[in-house]
Amino acid sequence: MTLVVQKFGGTSLADADRIRHVAERVSESREAGNQVVVVVSAMGNTTDDLIDLAAAVSDGTHPREMDMLLTSGERISMALVAMAIEDCGVPAVSFTGSQAGILTTAAHGEAEIVDITPFRVREAIDEGQVVIVAGFQGVSPDSKDVTTLGRGGSDTTAIALAAVLDADVCEIYTDVDGIFTADPRLVAEARRLDEISFDEMYEYAAAGAGVLMPTSVEFGRRYLIPIHVRSSLHDGHGTWVREAIADQSTVLGVAHLDSTVSVVGSAVHSEPEISVQMKEILSDAGVVGESVAGSDLRLSWAIHDADAVKALNALHHGLIEGSS
Repeated sequence: MTLVVQKFGGTSLADADRIRHVAERVSESREAGNQVVVVVSAMGNTTDDLIDLAAAVSDGTHPREMDMLLTSGERISMALVAMAIEDCGVPAVSFTGSQAGILTTAAHGEAEIVDITPFRVREAIDEGQVVIVAGFQGVSPDSKDVTTLGRGGSDTTAIALAAVLDADVCEIYTDVDGIFTADPRLVAEARRLDEISFDEMYEYAAAGAGVLMPTSVEFGRRYLIPIHVRSSLHDGHGTWVREAIADQSTVLGVAHLDSTVSVVGSAVHSEPEISVQMKEILSDAGVVGESVAGSDLRLSWAIHDADAVKALNALHHGLIEGSS
């Protein structure tokens, strides 16, 4: 049987109707003959609401208690999703991060996974159950305290679980149709990528592309777990993240992070004319900035915040469309 890890973000679980829709999707995958492990985020804006509530109650930081508070959001999601899947006639069981054996460092708010001992998860899979795991959290074996993994923690939970369970694929369900050549909210002409390599996705994420966090991509790269980023709202093709693809175009996409706009490609530094072309495009668009040295896969151009959208559009038209 194929083992699939599916992760659903907060938008996908925003209300009862969407939770039932997720349950139906998971049940269809199970009935198709797959073994399924589901990782869930907190519903909608639950995490932000809890942070605001804590700020209203206390002026202090309280890192341990914040982790206790914030992990409750994913526990709510996991229980509701398990109930909805059971109502579809498919046996299901939910586990917290600690029950799933996710062991982390003791750094509250930014813990890192150090090991996973998924004995209960494997046992439930062998018994024919769909397993739902609360994302974004684990437990420190040193302090014995609950911890959170920081931004993008549920993606990291899902891909790390996929690695340790030797899953065939990790599906990341979100509110977008995949990974695009630029942020589609800022660039209307941005195109969805069918495939992207682990190395390129890591650089893209580090440059500001927010669909996946760099830490989660690193787990996929390290253990060669194919990642399929898809919309939870329909059955579109999405984008595959996997090993390097032959004949990838030089310019992959444009990402932005605060005042930095980055072009990410598989051969930017091996083709110096790309840097020159980038400077000319920005200059023609009236954008003033400074070139920032990057890695072998990334070249960045630092600009003012106010010019970010203008630069994104200019680079997308000049580089992305020009390379097609």
